[in-house]
Formats: sequence, C-alpha cells, structure tokens
Amino acid sequence: MNPSEIPCTDVADLPDPLPDDLVVLDVREPHEWEAGHIAGATHVPLGDLPGRADELDPQKRTVVVCHLGGRSAQATEFLQMRGLDAINLTGGMDAWESAGRPVER
Repeated sequence: MNPSEIPCTDVADLPDPLPDDLVVLDVREPHEWEAGHIAGATHVPLGDLPGRADELDPQKRTVVVCHLGGRSAQATEFLQMRGLDAINLTGGMDAWESAGRPVER
C-alpha cells in the first residue's frame, strides 16, 4: 500500500460528539498520551500495536491518531492489511486541538 492509498479523514469530517460505534486508537507514546488525548480513545503505542491489534473490534471503524499523522498512517496501513476498517486522522492531535475539539488530560 503506498501512502496515497491509506484512507484518511479530516477532523471536520468527524461527527461531534464522536459516535459510540467509532473506535479512536491513539498510537502515540505514553508521555504524549498523558499530555492530552481524545476522550474515550484507546491507547496502544505504535510499537505495541502488532502484539495488541487483536484487542480492537473488527466490527467497528477505527480512526487512528498520533501527533501529526505519520505514525497513525503506519498503524492504519498495518490494521488495513489485517482486515480492519481503519482510517488515519490527517494532522493528528495537532489538527484535533486546532479545530477546538475536546482534549482529556
């Protein structure tokens, strides 16, 4: 899968509030997570994802987020190859916060 084939979404395209049937997967490091994350998100650092991907619900769409979108693009590609309906959040937490969306600390 080349980078242009990785499914992406913008913050503006996500409903506010997020629906219950949408999984938000945060693949940042623990110190980034602690600094602020999307309420209700699941935290699995990118390096841990291969061993923990089975924890995700394959019946639900997963929006993957990191700081700017690079790590989450890698995670999205990995999850897509495993058959999950995963989509990368363009701009990551930077875009989320810039859009004024709520952050939990």
